[in-house]
Amino acid sequence: MTRETLKARITRTRAIMKRLRNTYPEAHCELNFSNPLELLVATILSAQCTDKRVNLVTPALFQKYRTAADYANAPATEVEALIQTTGFFRNKARNIQACCRMLVEQHGGRVPRTMAALHALPGVGRKTANVVLGNAYHLNAGIVVDTHVARVTRRLGLTRQTDAVKIERELIPLVPRAQWTLFSHWLIWHGRRRCVARRPDCAHCEVATLCPRIGVK
Repeated sequence: MTRETLKARITRTRAIMKRLRNTYPEAHCELNFSNPLELLVATILSAQCTDKRVNLVTPALFQKYRTAADYANAPATEVEALIQTTGFFRNKARNIQACCRMLVEQHGGRVPRTMAALHALPGVGRKTANVVLGNAYHLNAGIVVDTHVARVTRRLGLTRQTDAVKIERELIPLVPRAQWTLFSHWLIWHGRRRCVARRPDCAHCEVATLCPRIGVK
């Protein structure tokens, strides 16, 4: 099979985006939050855990801890107990508290608005930083690459990479910057609702005619 040129891949990506936008016009971040700190904490909790599970845990968590200082000063065992069902709860509690201590000490308790400052926080990688910037601050600093985005973009032949940072680097030239955040939402919704991991519903897929179905048996 002839390798697709960058120009052709851009054209196909824009066509895929149009179909996904029409299919999921209401696509949004499915983590519940009301401010940047809540989204930061929820995104840390979402590692190797479903958004639905995180959304079951965060109401009590957000009611108890309203500020970064609240998290930083809480007993570790108390935080662990509240987030236990999200998995890896000790490590997540440690990251959340260390992150919030840095917010208090270096940012006046506020969640920063730049990739560099967010990425410097304990437990915060590019994915988490992109989620916060794109959804709490409406800043398109990058493209969120979670497991759904990684799987769907490989199946679509938009990348051959497996590393999230490398996938993001290859997707950025394909998508207009103004739509980076929405692009992730469309792919995530499609990955959860149609292009699932084990048995993708290719027969009813809205982008089937644009998809080479890489890796699908």
